[in-house]
Amino acid sequence: MTHQSASHVVREFLEGPLTRPALLLWRRQQFLSREGHGFYFGLFDSFEAARDWLPKNPEFDQDALAEEYVNIRTKKIFAYDYPVMWWLDRAFRAGATRILDIGGSVGVHYYAYRRYLDMPASLTWRIVEVPAMASIGRKLASDTGSSALDFTEDLQRAVTEGTADVWISAGAIHYFEHATPGLLLKDCKTRPQHLLLNKLPLHEGESFITTQNIGAGSFAPMHVYNRGRFIRDIEAMGYTLRDEWPVHERSLYLPGYPERSFPSFTGLYFSDRSVKGPSNQR
Repeated sequence: MTHQSASHVVREFLEGPLTRPALLLWRRQQFLSREGHGFYFGLFDSFEAARDWLPKNPEFDQDALAEEYVNIRTKKIFAYDYPVMWWLDRAFRAGATRILDIGGSVGVHYYAYRRYLDMPASLTWRIVEVPAMASIGRKLASDTGSSALDFTEDLQRAVTEGTADVWISAGAIHYFEHATPGLLLKDCKTRPQHLLLNKLPLHEGESFITTQNIGAGSFAPMHVYNRGRFIRDIEAMGYTLRDEWPVHERSLYLPGYPERSFPSFTGLYFSDRSVKGPSNQR
């Protein structure tokens, strides 16, 4: 028996009716501890219900979470970045110069990608972030002379008043309560030609809300989306799904709900139907 199949057998036993209550108690304690960083727990009807259950905390709005982004992610490319970089390079070559980066931290994608991509001289890269992260991002941009970067805490205004050619959101959109791409596109004054959505929690089952231990003593509610509905909502706004890739570095195990667990997250690239380009070709 392989290690993977043995782990599956053990998990099936622990999720059984006799051991499930003890499993949930243990996993709950683990989730709420500092050792639970990255773990998921619970099933909720709303973000409000999830926050009522969680300990009071600042979620992403704290300086401590920025350390990894500043010291590591601004300088390193991960496997899941390569499809985004490939399609972003094509967008630049087609004339894109304006980026809206939803949940882009301190500018991690800009700093990491510029070492490998020829970025336009007239590039503007606007990042939507929580106040603490935006403040650190502004200082870093000032210190490094990165004049292309701009930060805002107002997602709705950035969407309704902005004129971006490309929207990027990598591992962030599911933490916004009312900010699925389909809804945002409905409110958008000038719709982007390209949508690059990475590290998405998509699965084949029904959509639901859970919580995640995001580190530094913080927790956050998050959406998990039904894959088909998520894609159809964007396609209904006039976009074509051009590419899709698995993000094996991210998985979701939800204790007590094995049917809602899945082995990898997903990356998607959409373009406006007016944009000519190869489908699923990298």
